[in-house]
Amino acid sequence: MEKDSFVKSVSRALKIMDILSNERHGMGVTEVAKQIGIHKSSAYRLLATLVEHGYVEQDEETERYKLGYKFLEMSSKLLDSIDLRKEAKPYLRELEQITNEVVHLVVYDQGEVIYIEKLDGNETLRMHSKVGKRAPMHCTAVGKAILAHLPKHVVMDILERKGLPPHTDYTITDQQMFFHELERVRELGYALDLEENEYGIRCIAVPIFDHTKQVVAAVSVSGPTIRMTDERLEQLHVQMKKIGKQISERLGCR
Repeated sequence: MEKDSFVKSVSRALKIMDILSNERHGMGVTEVAKQIGIHKSSAYRLLATLVEHGYVEQDEETERYKLGYKFLEMSSKLLDSIDLRKEAKPYLRELEQITNEVVHLVVYDQGEVIYIEKLDGNETLRMHSKVGKRAPMHCTAVGKAILAHLPKHVVMDILERKGLPPHTDYTITDQQMFFHELERVRELGYALDLEENEYGIRCIAVPIFDHTKQVVAAVSVSGPTIRMTDERLEQLHVQMKKIGKQISERLGCR
């Protein structure tokens, strides 16, 4: 019986924290008791315990309760512990299984992208990418997916330092055209590399956002032009955007 009572108390305490999280201006003890479906005295004891441990705080003037800063401390620790590769891996595998093509996960660093994960798929494709290798941003789908969501002054700084050197005849080398391309990426929600980095290779990529809604990474699917047709890219972008949203949510983006 004692165990059942303890479990019930924990459950009620969790419910209290849940309802308080949705009340910006806090709640009185009577409101809490009514929503949880318990006696006012029981609600008061639970709230007092939560206040004691910092999970809830009480306004001295209004006597209303709201979530305490303990949650901010805990959420900060949780966000610091998030491993991008670990959180993204199940979704990367899903993409690999769906497409049978090469899947990349990259992060942005000093005006370039760095491959931090690569799944090779089941189809044969020879690419220069490998985990740990850097790549330019202006001619890769992953790079453009990230650049499109960086502040304009940051993009300008990158272009001033890195330029828009051609990697193939399809690389965009005109700055005005490139900014139009980034605008298109923002509108569509995904970026394309149509043989702009390597001949014979086409890629589609989506951005990944963290808990501050800042772009931190990108995911792509790459394949040969014979398989990555316009029709297939059109079909893939829906799944890609879904995966990008799911990974972003795992990083705390809401």
